[in-house]
Amino acid sequence: MQKRTLGKSGLEVSAIGLGCMGLNHSYGPALEKTAAIGLIRAAVDQGVTLFDTAEVYGPYINEELVGEALAPVRDRVVIATKFGFKIGDAAGGTDSRPAHIREVVEASLKRLRTDRIDLLYQHRVDPAVPIEDVAGAVKELIGAGKVRHFGLSEAGAQTIRRAHAVQPVTALQSEYSLWWREPETSVLPTLEELGIGFVPFSPLGRGFLTGAIDAHTAFAADDFRNGIPRFSVKNRKDNADLVDELGRLAAGKGVTRAQIALAWLLAQRPWIVPIPGTTKLHRLQENLGAANITLTAGELSAIESALRQIKIAGDRYSARQQQLIDR
Repeated sequence: MQKRTLGKSGLEVSAIGLGCMGLNHSYGPALEKTAAIGLIRAAVDQGVTLFDTAEVYGPYINEELVGEALAPVRDRVVIATKFGFKIGDAAGGTDSRPAHIREVVEASLKRLRTDRIDLLYQHRVDPAVPIEDVAGAVKELIGAGKVRHFGLSEAGAQTIRRAHAVQPVTALQSEYSLWWREPETSVLPTLEELGIGFVPFSPLGRGFLTGAIDAHTAFAADDFRNGIPRFSVKNRKDNADLVDELGRLAAGKGVTRAQIALAWLLAQRPWIVPIPGTTKLHRLQENLGAANITLTAGELSAIESALRQIKIAGDRYSARQQQLIDR
């Protein structure tokens, strides 16, 4: 597996990481524990070193799963987790008060079976807490040796700048893919200027870009895609043109749609590290194979030309979820 460095931080990770959320959260029934641990360890065996989790996935279960799976190889991997939500509060919402951050880190360290968190993200920007206070709290945790690197998730350019001025930001994690390119407007230039790495989540469009989902696909009752406008039956029909075009490009290169989508991301910047998730070993192997695919300038130009002709239908989040995105 090729390696990449997240910005100027010096944090080296595999070119493709593993997003662990879907093992037990948001995408239908949880994978049986033994199988989930087996999949994480299979990823390690194939060279993956970046593993992404969060306290809210479950909640707590995902961190415990990742901690148990990676304990035998702890010094060979980079574990990323997140703080920033109220858990157990019926009203929900964000909570990035410094005292709460410290509490979350202590609890996450225990669940992850480790003495340090390699990359700690603020899961969503908290409008009630100045980002300078958040960055300052993480800076103290870094000084104490409990955290190694600071990250943000779904933060806008100005928030990134303000946080970075207090504690250098190693990575931003936000959605970015062939069907969500909004970060290209202001976020990617900001990251490039400041020397911050980018970790795209949902790089396969929550499965849609693989071609495995169409207008007839029925999601499990607890699959959160049921509530996402982009996954309505009508919008899935309307977005089929993108999947068809990916299919043509993939067939011409002898690879899969997923591999084209991931290879495209890797080609955008040398400090981009996507974290596709899966519950299936063959999909894991397929995704990791994208690191060995090089798209030529001509192929990238063809993709760009094709995308200009396709209009993506539907918002990527519900109105309530969209309120948590910082601009």
